[in-house]
Amino acid sequence: LYNYNKQNNFNINIALLRASISYENVYAKVSVQSGTYVKANYAAEKTKYLNEAYVGVFLNKNKSTTLEAGIMPSYIGFESAITHANLTATRSILAENSPYFMTGVKLNHQFNEKWSVAGLLTNGWQRIEKAKSNLAPSFGTQLVYKPNAKNTLNWSTFIGKEVYANEFNTRYFSNLYWDKTWNTKWHSIFGFDYGIQDISSKNKEKATWYSPVVITQYSFNSKWQMAHRIEYYQDQKQAIIASQIPFETLGNSINFDFLPNSKFKIRTEGKWYHATENIFDTNTKKDNFSVTTTMSFEF
Repeated sequence: LYNYNKQNNFNINIALLRASISYENVYAKVSVQSGTYVKANYAAEKTKYLNEAYVGVFLNKNKSTTLEAGIMPSYIGFESAITHANLTATRSILAENSPYFMTGVKLNHQFNEKWSVAGLLTNGWQRIEKAKSNLAPSFGTQLVYKPNAKNTLNWSTFIGKEVYANEFNTRYFSNLYWDKTWNTKWHSIFGFDYGIQDISSKNKEKATWYSPVVITQYSFNSKWQMAHRIEYYQDQKQAIIASQIPFETLGNSINFDFLPNSKFKIRTEGKWYHATENIFDTNTKKDNFSVTTTMSFEF
């Protein structure tokens, strides 16, 4: 886990301040950040305190085509680093182990109110700087379908050279999710990740991982909400999760949210993991239970 990965103490998970500016057909965003999220997710980066730093331009008069370049939020997944924006207090295993940010160039086209498509060239799998200068840029795609205001279907892909056992080989990855608002009280997200990592260029061996997740939120009223998440993550050859032994884990969580107003949230979440091997508590336990309480404010 890269968020809420400390126990029995108080921390600032993420403090984020964003500025945006636009002039005619050009716009830019810069966000500075601090907190335990930064320490864990940017440990290998020299540039740690920029959450976003990119410039964009509308390429046509009706502003349906944009070109963006810089450090951008990830186009993969339905959960961001900002707790306030997610249905649950902590992140899903699949969100924790897929990119939160990307550095590169993104070309996006909005065909109409329902369909949009994007293509990306990036420095790799959640990287600001390239791991090796002689690596080719990674390639990504994003297809979004919004038939109406209550439904969003998103399919994102990634292809690029990533390291496994100190050797860079090709990684293929797909993220698919459906975000559904049933009515004023019920909101669900169905997600599925699947990835393939070439292990060795000599014997063509591959590692695969996958993860389904379902999150459902129920709003009692404007001040109280609850959400349940059930998820499964399998990474038998540790392509993503370096557990040293096969990683196969079922997760269940439930959280309750109190909203004094629309900008402030107090959340408490209980989460239980059950693995097929002793991967928790220094490889001594198959089960892990945690309680996380957060306070968040946005303005």
